[in-house]
Amino acid sequence: MATPPTSSRHRSPARHANERSLGGASPRPVGAGDNVRSEFLRARLASAVAVLPLGFWTFVHLWHNLAALQGGEAWQVAVTQYSHPVAEAATGIVVLVPLAIHGVWGIGRLASSRPNNAKYRFYTNLKYLLQRLSAAGVLLFLGAHLWLAFLKPRIREGHPELFAAIAEEMHFHTPTLVVYVLGTLGVSYHLANGMQTFCMGWGVVSSARGLRRLEWVAIALFLVLLAMSWGAVYALYAAGAPAER
Repeated sequence: MATPPTSSRHRSPARHANERSLGGASPRPVGAGDNVRSEFLRARLASAVAVLPLGFWTFVHLWHNLAALQGGEAWQVAVTQYSHPVAEAATGIVVLVPLAIHGVWGIGRLASSRPNNAKYRFYTNLKYLLQRLSAAGVLLFLGAHLWLAFLKPRIREGHPELFAAIAEEMHFHTPTLVVYVLGTLGVSYHLANGMQTFCMGWGVVSSARGLRRLEWVAIALFLVLLAMSWGAVYALYAAGAPAER
């Protein structure tokens, strides 16, 4: 004889709890998978635009600023002159659009993520915290740098930034010097660490041996970027000193 179905009110508490856990009493929200995939794609896009166009442009920009070691005229040609107005506009688009995309995504990450270094004192957790701190500092630094060194001279004064003005400001205004020293430190770390996470996230490097090598590549890149940055800052600072009579 077939056993009649048992109603839920006659089931044992253990069986009822087990069926709830197996049957999914808390079903997965509709669209949760789509949200995860969307966040994954946004993170990959933000990483890509930061490393590829912005990373390459930052390296070239620092290299051009090292022309300050050769004097004001060489710096003016390398940093502020373009072969054609279209080239200047294209450079602005290539830089500002990815910067805006990465900045908006980064602000969202800063607002939603919470470091747990006090609980898990790992090296990677420390790097994560430094990446978030440098992100906030770099955002403020780049905003001030774009306005004071790029937009303001062109909009209000009708010409590109002048080497003499920047050098004098760097030499005689200590807050400006400190901001550039710390700001370029943050940019160097943020870009080098971002390159490392880009390679890991996109699957460029996946083996344990490759990840160990990637760590040293990121450290080397950080030191190279920092040396270029502080070399340019020093050249501008030295050029702002009064001429000896």
